[in-house]
Amino acid sequence: MTTIDHSKLPTFDELPTWKDFKGCAWSVWGSDDQLGTVNLLTADVVKRAAQEEIKTGKTVCLNWPINFPAKPMFGRKIPHIESRNKGDPAVNDDEIYINTQSGSQWDGLKHFGIREHRVFYNNTPDDIIPKGHFEMPDPNKLDPAVLKLGIHNWAQHGICGRGVLLDVVKYFTDEHGSLPYDPWTTHAITVADLEACAKKEGVTFRTGDILLLRVGFIQKYSQVTQAQRDELRGKKETFAGIEQSDDMKRFLWNNHFAAIASDQPALERWPTPEGTPHMHQTVLGLWGMPIGEFFDLEALSKACAEQGRWTFFFSSWPLNVLGGVASPPNAAAYL
Repeated sequence: MTTIDHSKLPTFDELPTWKDFKGCAWSVWGSDDQLGTVNLLTADVVKRAAQEEIKTGKTVCLNWPINFPAKPMFGRKIPHIESRNKGDPAVNDDEIYINTQSGSQWDGLKHFGIREHRVFYNNTPDDIIPKGHFEMPDPNKLDPAVLKLGIHNWAQHGICGRGVLLDVVKYFTDEHGSLPYDPWTTHAITVADLEACAKKEGVTFRTGDILLLRVGFIQKYSQVTQAQRDELRGKKETFAGIEQSDDMKRFLWNNHFAAIASDQPALERWPTPEGTPHMHQTVLGLWGMPIGEFFDLEALSKACAEQGRWTFFFSSWPLNVLGGVASPPNAAAYL
């Protein structure tokens, strides 16, 4: 891991425009880069976070059980988990069949590109990325086309550093007595909302932070009826999330977060306003910044409130799937 002079990172407005998209960061780490903003998680950044943030030794799991949601949205495969006896007494195996984005997930660099131009991070054309099933019998003979932008790059590096929780649910509930929006409807979380929450928590950002947003989907999922949960799969997807705006792009890039995740099915407000490009295109396609969704932040919210601090050491080791598109995060917080 190389040392990065964070003071020399360009601002959003200093980044070049590509086609009709502002803020293209392809030149920041080079044309062959496959890590994106994970490059910010240098050895020094990880070491400092571990030394400063692990105070009590308390650990918190951030992964929603892969069983949930039982009926995933966006048409994704329903999780199938089966225990099998191996044919001998008291010897069992599990077989698990999931879409890697049906529940807690990192969106990888092959998931969502610049759609109208059909390219992914670092100007990688969609039509050169193989799709389908790939046999890999020999670890010494791997197809570089299959590996290009694969999730294994993050898996082998690790997404580890200082985590910051912006508990938007707690902030609004404390300020207004209740949550002034429904997490299951289209609603924009603004930069002003995030900055006010950070101010209330006493949080100051620093380069390489991993930003977690608690917006309220999983809290509501545990409170409603089973019929309401089941209805999510069949109806049009509408969710609260970060606004699609240049101000939000400046906030995310200029704070130089290494990754961003939330407890929502989509990080950004869904659906996007008509005529507005998806934020995924900028965050993943132009910056190479990991997008996390369906992170379970309920226990972390409680632990942070009890300790009166909203920063912690964060670790995530995605599945080491060569050439993979996405992965469950295998994420934890250490306070």
